[in-house]
Amino acid sequence: MRAARVERAALTGTGLALLLALAHFANDAFTNVLPVFLPILQVRLGVGEVVLATFVAVISISANVMQAFVGGLADHWGLRRSAALGLIVGSALMSFVAVAPSVVSLLLILLIGGLGSATFHPAAASMAAASGARKSLAVGLFTAGGPLGVALMPIVVLAIIRGAGPQYVPYLALFGTAVGLLLLYLAPKRARPLTSRRGKVFDATLFAGPVGLLALAGLFRAMAFISFINAVPLYLATVRGFAPDAQVIGFTLGLFSGAGAIGGLIAGLLEPRVGRRRLVVGAMLLALPLMAAVLFVAPGSLLYYVLVALAGFSSNSPIPLLVVSAQELAPHAVGAASGMLMGLTWGTAGVLYIGFGALQQAVGLTPAMLLGFAFLLPGGWLAGSVLKRNASLLSS
Repeated sequence: MRAARVERAALTGTGLALLLALAHFANDAFTNVLPVFLPILQVRLGVGEVVLATFVAVISISANVMQAFVGGLADHWGLRRSAALGLIVGSALMSFVAVAPSVVSLLLILLIGGLGSATFHPAAASMAAASGARKSLAVGLFTAGGPLGVALMPIVVLAIIRGAGPQYVPYLALFGTAVGLLLLYLAPKRARPLTSRRGKVFDATLFAGPVGLLALAGLFRAMAFISFINAVPLYLATVRGFAPDAQVIGFTLGLFSGAGAIGGLIAGLLEPRVGRRRLVVGAMLLALPLMAAVLFVAPGSLLYYVLVALAGFSSNSPIPLLVVSAQELAPHAVGAASGMLMGLTWGTAGVLYIGFGALQQAVGLTPAMLLGFAFLLPGGWLAGSVLKRNASLLSS
């Protein structure tokens, strides 16, 4: 009787996709909390833009670059356990960014805590694609959860800091732990990748084919996104004169990420009518002028927030479609392919952001940010070329 009850509790289809979206919400809320703290850390630790960019690079390596490798392990070890335990470990550790007493302790938190997210992402993305719901919609729901978490966390964190103090931020880890346990209990125990054949732990040949080219296009898109999300808090504090804990920073990051979540979801819904290639290329090219325009209007105005929302919507829309495309082009290694598109791209962009930190100090925040946004041009061109050449292997 007990075994039968457990089997009935397991979710599939849209229900599983929604649970994975909630888990993605929790995971990314903690993993991407660093940007909102950057102005505060700059003052409290007395560090410059290069050191702050190094913090960004460390979390990018541990949480993102490593996805391409632990994604292959998830294909072998089991998706449900990888996703649930990764979420629990990551949220527990990353909640202590707020109270890290030194540069060294913060680096350790980012390094170890990020590995939890690296374990979660490819496993959960593979589960979403194999949930039983339509793939582009399921991955769109899953993808939407992450930016929603990223959107809400800055607002919540700044409210806690201003109202009670940073020592209360670590209590938020209870939420991530609870969702992780829920995923461990309700997800199918035999959750496996879309293919029944186990591939290599990591298939290096993926880099040489269309998945590698899609990852490069995703890297260009991620460069623009990371330039915005990490530099805008510093831009508002140092160029525009706002306090390091001003709520306009939280509202900007929240609106940008929240609109990005909606963009990913709508892209999945529109794909059957508009086409995957048109959506990916169009969104990436449109995001460039929108991001740039944010820097030339008054922060906090209605126009400012409209532009922030449209920039987030456009820049994030291609993600689920790129992930699904990579999975379909590598059906023997969907975990590794998911890790490359969802992790390796972000992680590599985070490492390269150290160079942008140096550029920010040399030429100023605004010119450096505009250069980062310009990566959307080659990204859109490359993504469109890959999708066109491999159209016969894709579902749409």
